Order: sequence, then C-alpha cells, then structure tokens
Amino acid sequence: MQAVRFLLFLSLFFTLPAFAAKKKTTAKADVPPQQITHYHLDDPHTKAGFDDFYNAEYDAAIKEFEIALQAHPNDPFAVNHLLTGIMFREMYRIGALDSELYAKEGFLHSKQFPTDPKVSEQVNTLSQRALRLEDERLDKNKDDIDALYSRGVTRGLKSTWMALVQKAWFSALRNVVGARHDHERVLELDPSYTDSKMIVGMHLYVVGSLSWEAKVAASIVGLSGSREKGIQHLYEAANAGGEVSVDAKIALALFLRREQRYSEAITIVQGLSASYPKNFLMALELANLYNAYGKGPEAIAAYRKLVKEAEAGQFPSDAHVENAWYGLGEALRGQHQFAEAAIAYEKVLTFPKSDPDLRLRAQLGAGEMYDAMEKRDDAVKCYKAVLADAGDSPHAEVAKKYLKQPFRM
Repeated sequence: MQAVRFLLFLSLFFTLPAFAAKKKTTAKADVPPQQITHYHLDDPHTKAGFDDFYNAEYDAAIKEFEIALQAHPNDPFAVNHLLTGIMFREMYRIGALDSELYAKEGFLHSKQFPTDPKVSEQVNTLSQRALRLEDERLDKNKDDIDALYSRGVTRGLKSTWMALVQKAWFSALRNVVGARHDHERVLELDPSYTDSKMIVGMHLYVVGSLSWEAKVAASIVGLSGSREKGIQHLYEAANAGGEVSVDAKIALALFLRREQRYSEAITIVQGLSASYPKNFLMALELANLYNAYGKGPEAIAAYRKLVKEAEAGQFPSDAHVENAWYGLGEALRGQHQFAEAAIAYEKVLTFPKSDPDLRLRAQLGAGEMYDAMEKRDDAVKCYKAVLADAGDSPHAEVAKKYLKQPFRM
C-alpha cells in the first residue's frame, strides 16, 4: 500500500495541467485522417483562458474556456480545458498546489481536503463527458491520435483529483496506468507528437525513483521507469514549444529539485515567473528553490519580495500568502535569525483560513525559535497552543517533548 501511495502522489500531483491543447500532426499512411479539428490553435478565448490560467486567475480562465466549449461542444479538448480550470481553481483554493506540502511524508496519511461538493460534481460530470466523446471517436478509429491523447489527459486529470483531493488511491491507479498507456500509444503512432512525452516522462521518472520492491509493484500494473529518460522526455516536451510546454517545465523543475539539480530548476522557474508575474505559486516555488539550494540570503530576499508584492496587490486576493511567511521563517531559521524567524512563523497564525497543519508547524516553529533565544516562557506558550489544537498528531508529540526539555538547535 505504501508503494502504491508513493507512486500515486508523485505521478498524479505532477500530472499538472496536462491541459491538452492539440498539436498538428501528420498522420501515417495507414492512419485515417483525424476527425478532431484544431479549432483552438487560433481560438482567442482558449488562448486568453490559458494566459489567465497560468497567471492563477482561474475565474477569468474558466469564463474563457466556457465560451470556447459552447462554440465546440463535441470537442473533448475543449471539455478538458474547462475541467482543468475548475479542478485547479478548487485545488488552489484549498491549498493543494503548494509543492512543499508534497515534500512531507505526512501527506500520504493526511485526510481528504475539504472540497466543495458542487465542484466535485462538476469534475465528475466533465470527466465523464470528455471520456464519452473520446471513446466515441476511438470506437470508430482505435488509432485516432488526438482522441488517444485527449483521453490520456482526461484520465490523468481524473486520477489527480481522486488521489490528491479524495485520497482514493486505488481508484486512481487505473486511470494513472491508462493515461500513460494512451500517450505511449500516441508516440508509437506519431513520435513527433511531443506533447505526449510529458505524462510519459513524468511516469518514467517516478517509477525509476522507486525502491526495488515498489518497482516490482509498479511492473505488475505495466509501469516501467527510468529517471534519466523521464527527465529527457520532460526536457523535450518543455523545449518543443507545444501546448504543454509550460506544464512540462513545471514538472521538470520539481523533479530537478528532487535530483538536487537546483541551478537548472531555478533557471526554469525564473523564466516561468517572469512570463506569468501574477502567479503566486511560481514566485513561491522560486523562493523555495533558493532555500532548498542552501542560498539562505537569496531565499530570504525572495520571500520578503513575495510578501511585499502580495500586500501591494500583485497577486490574486486568494493567494495563500501564509505559505510565503512560513517559508520566510524557515529561511531565517537557517540563517540563525531566530527573532525574525519567530515573527514570520507567528505571522502565519494571522491568516484564519490557513491550512491547520501549516498553523501547527508554524506554532511549533515559533516555540523552537523562542527556545533558541532562551525565552522559555514564550516557548512553553507556543507548545501548549500546539497541544490544544493538534490532538494526537505527530506535532503534539513534538510539543510534549519540548515541554519536558527545551528545544536546542
């Protein structure tokens, strides 16, 4: 079960907006002409929708995608675009898109995110609609490249929702395998269909990163892997300039971070952040990368700049600025600036809608900083506050430990 969860949470989270805009392809002689028109390559509403999407302006993106779908109601790509916007708006709202969240083992055992039931219904309805349209085309022509590609995207999005939001691991696994197999088939039919290399590349990397036992489990469901080949696929998808170029860059940056190839990841995220200046998460990821790279002063400057820009209205009003404050606390802590770190941690607590687990970590961090400054009374208050809210979580155990014996760096 643990191996399955690990495989899913990586592969599904990094099936970022695979958002599926079609690519012109030249069919092989034995493949009939494709049935799907490439309407949105020049469609102003789809283009505007993706620009809004990558700037995290999800309401505006959804409106544009809805207009495009009204004009092309039988195109599964248009359905996937709208599905993507609705899914990621909700995941952004509940704080499920912060990469730091998935760097922690506790994610595998955490509860479902509190999602809006109406959104869950929309996700299910749109997923079923897209799959019906794709399967109808594949019933007529099993080698319909665009339909195969679109179905792989739908399956990937559906499994992402099942695993990350609903924590329905085994229900998601079937869609994970199906998404990869669909896109592998696309590449067999047309190796130049570079967009398909994103999902395939992510899965190659994830499976290649597993332990031997987990790789055996993955092989049972038909998944092989190679970290090197996975990264190569992602670089190809990112550099091809296709419709998933941005998504491939996001996934590539996250995997490069895991490989500790920080300078490459920073270069990619710097470019993305410059292209989409309203995207809070991209700017946050750049600061996180500096911190992970051990560049404390650069990280502190990046977090402070992020907080300042958020306060000035640079980002959408629903940006989770508390995550930047927590990151700032972590970076200051690493530079032994304990007083300022405690202030940053406590700033997290001023955001009433912040994630409960983040609040506990911030409260615990503040207590540790007060202990580091030998302000024992203030530290004890923080630890008691953690115990009052943490229940039987691991944070409560840490707080109990430090109530008995002060934290030491």
